Amino acid sequence: MIMERSLNLNYLKNKLSMKKLAYILALTIVFGSSSLFSQDNLSPERKHAIDSLALEKVRDLSKYIIIIGSKETPWSEANRVIDRAEELFMQGSEIGVSSLTRKEINYYQVRKYFERLMRLNYNKVEIEWYNIEYVSDLQRQPDGTYVGVITIFQKFKGYDKEGRLIYQDTTKKDITVYVKRKETQIGGKLIGFWDVLLGDIRVKETTL
Repeated sequence: MIMERSLNLNYLKNKLSMKKLAYILALTIVFGSSSLFSQDNLSPERKHAIDSLALEKVRDLSKYIIIIGSKETPWSEANRVIDRAEELFMQGSEIGVSSLTRKEINYYQVRKYFERLMRLNYNKVEIEWYNIEYVSDLQRQPDGTYVGVITIFQKFKGYDKEGRLIYQDTTKKDITVYVKRKETQIGGKLIGFWDVLLGDIRVKETTL
């Protein structure tokens, strides 16, 4: 059972590790040459591609969170996944944490949030993200960056060593999405592309 779980985690990690290159290649194919890259405005085709990739990155984040939060994930492996999850975010981003047992919402730097998730005092943790969708369309900022908001619902369950459910909640969260122009070298050529990064994850509502 442990070996099967390890194989499943390795498969998921390898699959996710290919996404970073896939994002760049997909955006390069859709957006074309550097002459297109020099344009500030997003065409409908570009916007559709970026929307799809932003949603895909959020889904990837949900998979990372499942791995990090699982008590079956070895400590060293969880830390490697945290490194990968951090790459999805803008530097300085924060993630909100709420609970039905308190009124205040605490915000943590991305890595700190993942480390706390890894150390939760439960024998078993189940996390599910669903209803992932845009609630705020991408809007161009003065510096040329595009900003939007994706909302998600998170179902959290924590169990004790006897397998009893001792805590659960459902939280609605808003994830800020940033789209920035960047450059990379592919085949010796400098290619311009639009990169998608996640920003703050803010708690909107927590219910049972």
